[in-house]
Amino acid sequence: MRSWGRVRESGRDRGQVAVEFVGMVPLILLLVAAVWECVLIGYAFSLAGNAADEAARVGAVHGRDACVAAAGKYIGGAWNMKADCEEAGDIYKTTVRLKLPVFFPGLDIGVPITGEGGSALEKED
Repeated sequence: MRSWGRVRESGRDRGQVAVEFVGMVPLILLLVAAVWECVLIGYAFSLAGNAADEAARVGAVHGRDACVAAAGKYIGGAWNMKADCEEAGDIYKTTVRLKLPVFFPGLDIGVPITGEGGSALEKED
């Protein structure tokens, strides 16, 4: 008779793992989304910095129009990029601003991400 009682008790836990998994899925998805957003923000900072450096190198030789075009070459249109290029003494400075993306480029909340670059001013021969 005791064996019947044990079978009955162990049967009560049936499906418990499935219930726990269904309860944890939203938390797991939220964690994955948060990690993805952090990766995307880091990538945006890296992209803005690289574009600013490359644009400053081009702008130091060829001027403002070439500087803005060079910044746009390294950043796709979905990032809503704005580039400011100017001479500051013997240095050519470039500031690239991107909008902070939410889950993918193009969907942004309006918070700017800034990358700055500079290069020694050169004159084209």
